[in-house]
Amino acid sequence: MKLVGRFLSFFTHRVVLVAILLIVQLLFLVGVFWKFNVDFIYFYIFNYLLGIVVAVYIINGRTNPGYKIAWIMVLFLLPVVGVLIYALFGGVQLNRWEKRKMQDIYYHQRRNLTQDKEVMDKLKNDSMNAYNQATYITKYSLSPLCQNTEYEYFALGEEYYERLLEELKKAKRYIFMEFFIVSSGKMWDSILDVLKEKVQEGVEVRFIYDDMGCIMTLPNKYYQTLESYGIKACSFNRFIPLLRSKFNNRDHRKMVIIDGYIAFTGGINLADEYINEIIKYGHWKDNGIMLKGKAVWNMAIMFMSMWDFIRGTKYSYKAYKPLEENLRNIHSDGYIIPYCDNPWDHEATGEIIYLNMINKANKYIYITTPYLVIDNEMVTALCVAAKSGIDVRIITPSIPDKKLINEVTKSYYDQLMESGVRIYEYLPGFIHAKTFIVDDEYATVGTVNLDYRSLYLHFENGVWLYKARVIDKIKNDFLETLKKSKEVKLSEIKLTKLQRLKRQILMAFAPLM
Repeated sequence: MKLVGRFLSFFTHRVVLVAILLIVQLLFLVGVFWKFNVDFIYFYIFNYLLGIVVAVYIINGRTNPGYKIAWIMVLFLLPVVGVLIYALFGGVQLNRWEKRKMQDIYYHQRRNLTQDKEVMDKLKNDSMNAYNQATYITKYSLSPLCQNTEYEYFALGEEYYERLLEELKKAKRYIFMEFFIVSSGKMWDSILDVLKEKVQEGVEVRFIYDDMGCIMTLPNKYYQTLESYGIKACSFNRFIPLLRSKFNNRDHRKMVIIDGYIAFTGGINLADEYINEIIKYGHWKDNGIMLKGKAVWNMAIMFMSMWDFIRGTKYSYKAYKPLEENLRNIHSDGYIIPYCDNPWDHEATGEIIYLNMINKANKYIYITTPYLVIDNEMVTALCVAAKSGIDVRIITPSIPDKKLINEVTKSYYDQLMESGVRIYEYLPGFIHAKTFIVDDEYATVGTVNLDYRSLYLHFENGVWLYKARVIDKIKNDFLETLKKSKEVKLSEIKLTKLQRLKRQILMAFAPLM
């Protein structure tokens, strides 16, 4: 009976059901193509010519050149089905109703976020370079530059988790949470217990999770389970077993907002591997940051805008503004912009923030990233910086979570190291932190990975910091992590011709991974 139960459990799991439905759709499409085999030569010519039209469309699009090249290769390597594959998985398109909804939310967001001109003028007097960067971020992320904010940095997921639990228990008015991955275990179960208690106390709790990110970790329609506890919940881009391009777009953001004046963000999801309660890929090194003060309102608006988009609602945000008493006695420390990146606005905000920081560096650039799958612009910027005498160091994992992506990561080592970039691998395990530190002046902590998906296809968020004391702690964490990492030497990279060819092929198709 146990064997039968396991069998039924396996075949009724939504991942298996979804896979079966997708396979049925693929078989149907193959059947349609097979039917055309009678007149295959005409069908082939039609698809080849259609492929040329689609290639011209891709070339004239506003996406990344590497992404364009990869799809053009697909079109001409698979002339019969290439157009179909691109139609299903290549586009990032909104229908008319979604575009109108996004536009309404955009204007609603702008009305609720206003820039303090005095703060911008002050930054302009402090540093024109920083002012230029802030001008870009405030324009394309709709997030004002702020002061009057305090910070607490967490070098490990365990530290983040303990502090998060502590602050959740103090919530009086509302809790907003948005995560890419949620998985049952010590971390999520204990947080869920607190959320249930808060609901009973009259605190409004809202929760957003990415349905694709949680497809292996949560049951179908888990938001209904949360709603049964009194938690308002919804899933982003709910996974429906239909072949469509929207599965490319995922909500990779990670944020918690409490009462409008406390916020958490970083690379940490709500699963036990992030706090090393379970071991998947050696020691899991991640990081996070807590904000307290005026800048938190930026993140509250980000959350409510996403909530409105998913639920199709529109309401006043003013009721969720922080109480003035909570903003008193908060000492200004440097400048901050909590920002977000949206794949549907054709503006690679996350990548441009990184590029701006690289291009403004004078002394050093320190980077931690789980994936190093970068485009020509990023490669060029890092190489030029290193060739100019700037100390460029990057830490990647020694034990990867995705072996194929790690192969692509390693394929960039040669070019970067030949230019003077120093690359290290974190020996204890997997490094998931996404951090840039530049010249003791700038830093970012957030969710934006150095890969095409994160930079071009996902919804992301982070915080940009300038001349905040917390930057010293972020830098010290990098230097401590460096001690536990091994530098990769160019002379040690010995590949066979077959291995080198494999990596070259992977690099060509890296934008599609």
